[in-house]
Amino acid sequence: MTKSTLLQWLPQLDRPIWILSGGRLLSQIGNGFTLVYAPIFFANQVGLSATVVGLGLGLGSVAGVLGRFLGGTGADSPDWGRRSILLWSAAISAVADVALAIATNFPLFILGNILMGFGIGLYWPATEAMVADLTSDEQRNEAFALVRWADQVGLSLGIILGGVLIELTGMYRLLFIIDGITYVGFFGLIYVAIAETLSPTESEPQLLQGWGVALRDRRLQLYVIINSLLTLYVAQVQSTLPLYFTRFVTVGDNATWLPMAIAQSTTAATHSPTPGFSTTLISALFAWNIVLMALLQLPIARWLNRFSRPHALILSALTWGIGFCGIFITGTVTSGAFWWAGIALALMAVATVMYLPAASGFVVDIAPPALRGIYLSVNSQCWAIGYFIGPSFGGWALDQGRAIAHTFWLVLAGTIAVVIAILMVLTRWDAQHLHE
Repeated sequence: MTKSTLLQWLPQLDRPIWILSGGRLLSQIGNGFTLVYAPIFFANQVGLSATVVGLGLGLGSVAGVLGRFLGGTGADSPDWGRRSILLWSAAISAVADVALAIATNFPLFILGNILMGFGIGLYWPATEAMVADLTSDEQRNEAFALVRWADQVGLSLGIILGGVLIELTGMYRLLFIIDGITYVGFFGLIYVAIAETLSPTESEPQLLQGWGVALRDRRLQLYVIINSLLTLYVAQVQSTLPLYFTRFVTVGDNATWLPMAIAQSTTAATHSPTPGFSTTLISALFAWNIVLMALLQLPIARWLNRFSRPHALILSALTWGIGFCGIFITGTVTSGAFWWAGIALALMAVATVMYLPAASGFVVDIAPPALRGIYLSVNSQCWAIGYFIGPSFGGWALDQGRAIAHTFWLVLAGTIAVVIAILMVLTRWDAQHLHE
């Protein structure tokens, strides 16, 4: 592919969106350094109990809810705006890394997690509002996809590089220092290269009234149900599915079909069935899922331009449903489970990359321009809901035994009917709005 062909293939977006995405890629590499390894470090190296570590992570999530609320409100305020909120997000996250890097006790650990959750919470409504400000309706799928692509690739690289750094040095605290440096870099990039995008003519003087407008919007009320379910699906992939693969999948002759390096590392016998995928097989499956999402994010976003946002979300929901059925098959077959799991995770990758840009784009479509930050804050809160309910629901199902664990995936597939029914209502409302 020549340089000119590559430039034509890339999304034709304003320079600030590319800068914002590049900065996010940088900061997410730092996040990847700490996401997986922070709980291990504080439990095994610092000596905090697993309960305390879990409490710290939970308080960080609660702080994230508050951060999303204030981030959406501030992003729509003429006194703050999108740029100022992004600067505060980067600064607070950098301070959080300082606290975590020097933490040797419970209070500093809790403080670091609360600040990090709050800083990340501030980020999402402001950045998505800025992306919406800088794009036309036709560009938004690709613009939101680009930002999400930067998140996914950065986080994946960070997890890989963090693991390498730990193996080479064993210096866990260095991960927090590097993460803090990436946030400082992100702050500098925003400060130097990104201008405010909030139009003074679109900002309202009493922003708390904006929350009243948003929460009374019937379309947004229905959308919250849809988005919380779709986010719950994403949470199942990250929290419930790995444990399901280790406990309830039968590994028979899979190893004879795998590449030699993987086959030799798995504990599965080649002639007699054994329960559960090995860590190596699970890593290979989730690497496949992540790589597919990175490769397909932009092409699928461009393809979705031919559909309305509700129709794109319907396609995502249908794909999720088929993927969940694939997981049910994975758990019930006696051979070939690895390949069924690969197919199911490929479908879930497609479903995810269809969902992410369409969901943000739908919120922008229904939001008054003056309230984009608040509406996108509601959109971001759905992630908190999905990630609160999803792992708890999935963990409960796996603890009930094999029959419930298998049936759980069919129940999830059945909830797709609720998503599609609500989206059909929103589609009719959308059509009525176009004819008015």
